[in-house]
Formats: sequence, structure tokens, C-alpha cells
Amino acid sequence: MQSSDINRRLVLASRPEGAPTTDNFRLEHAPVVKPEVGEVLLRTVFLSLDPYMRGRMSDAKSYAEPVSLGETMVGGTVSRVVESRLNGFEEGDWILGYSGWQDYAISDGTGLINLGKNPDYPSFSLGVLGMPGITAYFGLLEIGEPKEGETLVVAAATGPVGATVGQIGKLQGCRVIGVAGGEEKCRYAVEELGFDLCLDHRAEDFVDQLAAACPDGIDIYFESVGGKVFDAVQPLLNDFARIPVCGLISQYNATSLPQGPDRTSLLMRDVLTKRLKIQGFIIFDYYERFHEAVRTLSQWVAEGSIKYLEDMVEGLEETPNAFIGLLEGKNFGKLVVRIGNDD
Repeated sequence: MQSSDINRRLVLASRPEGAPTTDNFRLEHAPVVKPEVGEVLLRTVFLSLDPYMRGRMSDAKSYAEPVSLGETMVGGTVSRVVESRLNGFEEGDWILGYSGWQDYAISDGTGLINLGKNPDYPSFSLGVLGMPGITAYFGLLEIGEPKEGETLVVAAATGPVGATVGQIGKLQGCRVIGVAGGEEKCRYAVEELGFDLCLDHRAEDFVDQLAAACPDGIDIYFESVGGKVFDAVQPLLNDFARIPVCGLISQYNATSLPQGPDRTSLLMRDVLTKRLKIQGFIIFDYYERFHEAVRTLSQWVAEGSIKYLEDMVEGLEETPNAFIGLLEGKNFGKLVVRIGNDD
């Protein structure tokens, strides 16, 4: 339980080989630090758990620096201001920031967004109105370039990115086919999110089901999974198909290349002959336009055009197991940990 004078934090204790375990994390306690002039003390209320954190546990070269051993695990947070000695921040303000897996953090204001005293849904800033929503918005609209009547296939269809991508696709007039793990998730994608169809990638005949669901081929494939889902998608891609790539969660715990023949030449032949566009991206590529995305997404959520589901876990101590479950696809909706009370 959160206290007013002790900061609990989860640090990276060791780097995982393959899938992470709870032994890769260590819970530490330290006194809460007072802010200096030009600083603000934040108390974490909500912590976002996201697949990219698996990459930060590795010291392999990537677009972001790895978490050092003994360092607090990184993560987006929504916090309350406990004490401020920094202009623009007052006690009680709700703050979107990156305090990581801990109760309290000191900040000089860099990267913080003040959400005000009474945001309607503070935790939404970690999901549909935050990084996942922004990823879906720019990935689909800027790279996917959807057009009315086109077929859009979305991996991880009930995750925070995939669910938003599919619903934006419907707003653009696309025929949307989701791919998810399990009957319950697929039913939710169709009945609640409005997808035209959703297929269970665990089904033995998934490849045949996808081909039957896309009789006119695939114009856009929004990639966040990789592996066998992409293998099923590739033969169905149309000329000039677009593939925004924001993640490869099926490969994050891999310790070697996939078995079987090297298919790179087959992929590159399709890139050439079908004139495919495959583009990886991270949301900071669009940093200057974040406000545009949040403004539009907020309007769609308020209108009910986009629905949003949270998978809320209670307690900092539950964070490692929740994160491990995320990498195994056990979450249903945006995974958020409640670290402390609102007040």
C-alpha cells in the first residue's frame, strides 16, 4: 500500500534470457525526497504497461537506451502533484509523465503534461488519449493511408492500439478484419468495436479463414505482432499495400531467428513486384502533432465513435506478473496498474 513517506520502486534486477520472470525485478524501499527549487514531487496513481518495456530490459541496440541494472523500470504514468516548487504546477494537479514503476518521483517538468485539476478520465491518457491512441492515429492515417472500400487487417485487434486502429478504419470507410487470440476477444471486436469480422489466430485453419475473409486481398495490414500472423497476411497483400509496423510482440522473447527456410528473398520479391510500402515508426516521429491526435481522439471518444476498454490491475506489487501476462496476451484491453488512490 502507498504511504506518504516511503517510496516503493521496482528495479531491473537482471536481464531476461527469453521470457522475463519475476526474478528479473526487485522491490526496493527508500524515503520520499523533497523537491528542490524548480522541481515537483509526483505521486503515481496509474501506471501503463506496454510491450515496448520488454525491449528496454534488453541491452541490445534499439531506438531507446536500455534500463540499467538497478534502475527503476520505465513507464508512462498519471500522477498527482504532492508538492510543487515549479511554475505551472500546483498541488493536486493531475500529471501525465514517465515516473516509471514506483510510488513517487521528482521531476524538473521535462516531458510532463498538466491535465488540470479534474480530468474526466485520467487513466485514459495512458491509453486511447495517450501513446497507444496516438500510435494508432498516425500509424493508420499517415502510413496506412486508408481509403473508403479498402480492406484493413489489424493484428492484436482488442489491444489498445489495434482496437483504436480498427475503429478509425471504420470511420474512414474501410472493411476491417481483426485478428485476436480467443473467441471472447473476437466477439468483443465485432459486437462492441464494430469490426466487420475478427479471426482467432489460434485456430488450426486460421490461414484459410483469413484468405476467405479477404476475397479482394488486403490493402492495409497494421502490424504489431509478427510471426505466423504476418506469414498468413503476406500472400494476400494487394499491389501498393501499406504496412505500418509499430511492434512485433510475438518476437520480443525470442532468443534466436525463427526455424525454417530463410523467407527474406520471398518478402523482398513481394516488396518489389507488388510495390509494397512497409514502414516502421515510433510515436515520437510525430511529436510536434501530438495535440492534433489527442484533440481528434478526444472528440471521437466523447461522441462514442471510438470505444475503449481498460484491464485494470491493483497494486504496484502485482506489476511484474501483469507485465509477464501482457507479453503472453493475457490482458483484455489496455493494461493499467492502479498504484495509489485518486486523492
